[in-house]
Amino acid sequence: MTESLAQSVVHHLRWIMQKDLLGQDVFLIGPPGPLRRSIAMQYLELTKREVEYIALSRDTTETDLKQRREIRDGSAFYLDQCAVRAATEGRILVLEGLEKAERNVLPVLNNLLENREMQLEDGRFLMSADRYDKLLQEHTKSELDAWKIVRVSEDFRVIALGLPVPKYSGNPLDPPLRSRFQARDVYHLPFKDHLQLLYSIGSNVSTERISQLLSFATTLCSQESSTLGLPDFPLDSLSAAVQILDSFPMMSVQHVIDRLYPYHLFLGKEGKTAVKDMLKRFELQDSEKHLFPRKITRVESVHGKKPFKADVTVQIGEKEVTFQVPAGTGMLKNHSRSDTFIRTSSHNQLLAEMMQSHMVKDMCLIGGKGCGKTVIAKEFADILGYSIEPIMLYQDMTARDLLQQRYTLPNGDTAWRPSPLVTAALEGKLVVLDGIHRINPGTLAVLQRLVQDRELTLYDGTRLLREDRYQNLKEELQLSDEKLQKRSIFPIHPSFRIVVLAEPPVIGSSTQQWLGPELLTLFLFHNVRSLSKSEEIEVIKQMIPNVPSVAVEKLLSVTHKLRETNDTTAQSLASFLSTRQLLRICRRLSQHPDESLYAAVNKACLSRFLPNLARSALHKNLQDSGIETSPDDTEKLEGKDCTCEINNGILKIGSVTMPIYNSAEKMKVPDVLFYENAQHMMVMEDMLKDFLLGEHLLLVGNQGVGKNKVVDRFLHLLNRPREYLQLHRDTTVQSLTLQPSVKDGLIIYEDSPLVKAVKFGHILVIDEADKAPTNVTCILKTLVESGEMVLSDGRRIVANHAHVEGRENVIVIHPDFRMIVLANRPGFPFLGNDFFGTLGDIFSCHAVDNPKPQSELAMLKQYGPDVPEAILQKLVAAFGELRNLADQGIINYPYSTREVVNIVKHLQKFPSEGLANVVRNVFDFDSYNNEMREILYNTLHKYGIPIGAKPTNVQLAKE
Repeated sequence: MTESLAQSVVHHLRWIMQKDLLGQDVFLIGPPGPLRRSIAMQYLELTKREVEYIALSRDTTETDLKQRREIRDGSAFYLDQCAVRAATEGRILVLEGLEKAERNVLPVLNNLLENREMQLEDGRFLMSADRYDKLLQEHTKSELDAWKIVRVSEDFRVIALGLPVPKYSGNPLDPPLRSRFQARDVYHLPFKDHLQLLYSIGSNVSTERISQLLSFATTLCSQESSTLGLPDFPLDSLSAAVQILDSFPMMSVQHVIDRLYPYHLFLGKEGKTAVKDMLKRFELQDSEKHLFPRKITRVESVHGKKPFKADVTVQIGEKEVTFQVPAGTGMLKNHSRSDTFIRTSSHNQLLAEMMQSHMVKDMCLIGGKGCGKTVIAKEFADILGYSIEPIMLYQDMTARDLLQQRYTLPNGDTAWRPSPLVTAALEGKLVVLDGIHRINPGTLAVLQRLVQDRELTLYDGTRLLREDRYQNLKEELQLSDEKLQKRSIFPIHPSFRIVVLAEPPVIGSSTQQWLGPELLTLFLFHNVRSLSKSEEIEVIKQMIPNVPSVAVEKLLSVTHKLRETNDTTAQSLASFLSTRQLLRICRRLSQHPDESLYAAVNKACLSRFLPNLARSALHKNLQDSGIETSPDDTEKLEGKDCTCEINNGILKIGSVTMPIYNSAEKMKVPDVLFYENAQHMMVMEDMLKDFLLGEHLLLVGNQGVGKNKVVDRFLHLLNRPREYLQLHRDTTVQSLTLQPSVKDGLIIYEDSPLVKAVKFGHILVIDEADKAPTNVTCILKTLVESGEMVLSDGRRIVANHAHVEGRENVIVIHPDFRMIVLANRPGFPFLGNDFFGTLGDIFSCHAVDNPKPQSELAMLKQYGPDVPEAILQKLVAAFGELRNLADQGIINYPYSTREVVNIVKHLQKFPSEGLANVVRNVFDFDSYNNEMREILYNTLHKYGIPIGAKPTNVQLAKE
């Protein structure tokens, strides 16, 4: 309850009371935000009623509502869930988010709502109070118990909270369900009431500015705005905005509005103009005298009564303002020079703004791939002494993955294990939810109450309460902590905070426009812009001091040229050159200064597999910035003879050396038939350079160009054991990390190759990475980037030993662990997902190609020593031309070395067969596609391979 109730709220409460007296169930419908829930809870507080709360999501099933099966001591029994408990104990059932539940789940409740009756799974029958009382007059209580009839209390009511669905997204209400509820439209607070509320919060802000702000927000929620396609303004977040302005009265209001409603990120051109016009109309535009926060000048911990608080001083304009924010459980770290975070002015400003938001609410950082969101969140946590809990969100994540998972105890009993999010809430960590743009919005709904009210009800009935509410409860009921914990009630730590990371929404796209009215009410949004050129140079030079500065200048001029154009092709190229990728190129240049920049940029963009248009655009932009490939460079490459040799335990490929690994597990070291050729040796030399820099590798190429052979040969030369994972369509996050098996009736999880490789420092080779759904492979990102990952059995992988002390279930990443990922190139005729597009950023990419004609010929001679050289030359020439046709897009299938090798093997074994006959082993796949067949046959005839020759193909000389 609040001290003073707004009139509109009193009306709502009176209406609910009327319905309660009539014994009817109510449905509060209205725009997104915490208001409907708080009205329902206020009513229950006034009338001192007990509540059963459930947040519905797309994973809710009837077992979550009625009864769930549990196993104890080897026998199964049923445990009542919220609807049944509420009915029998006479509580109020609050159902939140009806539009999130899948169709046909909620009809389970129809009969309970109408007649107060329900048949339960365990054979009991719930019966309405008056019918039960009638039966009691004729029968004894023990008879009714024997018939398993249970009385539904006359105090049982249902309050449902939902959004109106044609306007917002979700499942529409089922007519039979809708008819059982009495509806009440709970719109935002009326202007007058809301204004009073904001005045009481922001006593330092002029009343005029507050009313302008509220008028602007209300206009954006009006009917006219929604016809323009503008999402609702999150009116409930206004109190947070006014709180910030209260501490910073001199700050620009428009700047705060951008945080509540980052319209430049999710609106198209017309939408942006509409919002700007409104800002003008309500005189909220920035003038010269309004200021922005510049940087954080001091952070000090508060001594005395308030633990977990810090005093932060932020410079704004010429003034400094000090305010209090929640702090973490660790030590505050004042501006120490950390080696991985270089403070630039834009990051200083961003961190200062984040401090302001942190004072009032959870926040969301929006920025492109590889622009430093994770690093900024980490730095923010370090300043305030938080420990971070990174949680990677993926598309098919369920609400259970977020909150609690089922598992079995050693004796076979079922139990619940809290997720990292819940333990972080209890311990007061900073949770970083990475990739909110990927997760299904229906799953996210379970977090709304946690974000808005800091309350959470888990599947096993545990309740987490906000710290002050927990203390009130303790004093009111005179209970000790132990007794409350026996009843599964726990306080949420006061310093717990959530920071969400996301990529910008794609404007105008139906699927990737994730930033809707519901999400807007949850967070304050900060846009992480990509660095300016001078800042990026500063970052690179401080992180990698000995990088040649000429190269950096050229590299950044081309990157910023690509970032600033309006051409979509160029912008897609720019996404390959994120800050993260630039740092990788520069790290490599600082070790090998004589390498050509041209090759480095082409490698980062994987230009070998780009469409022609994009490739020429890249080439042109590189030339404009003075990065080109000189003819003597290419000659040097082709003339360079790459050999490999091993001298007393040191492997040398080309010009790079590395000591050979001393491995105990000899049987895991691959050993393959491999004929050396210059092309593949060059790829291996390149891989070795990156290996020495500690990179994880990604090899991309067409089928049959020898990716697996190159990797296996490479590991054989280094004497490294490998773990092998093959991905496919049905790979799940679970199967990547653990393989369950049943032993003596218990589920036992065995480590997957990924976990073994991490533990023992083997090389993990992930094959066919493009076949698995991208949301699954995203899990690799946290492993590579932050070196953290939570396994589905509750263990966690961590990067450095410092985090391990005193924690069980922790696996430390072995320093020798590396990943090598193999994938086919993106695009038709390959049917995989675009692995490179989503994760190419994290790996060092290598394009693997067919060997050049000379090396291919030398290789074929080794496969078929007895095959006449003339025939081998014909084959090499013909296939060379077919590959050119495939690169130009004239034919779809890229004919590779694997096909030629198979032909040669056949000729070696059966020399008497004609060449034309053997070649059909490869080309019969195309024999039913007429156009394709024509092109193929003509090409092969040109090189004198008479496949499918007809009399018409014979051309006689003229007399």
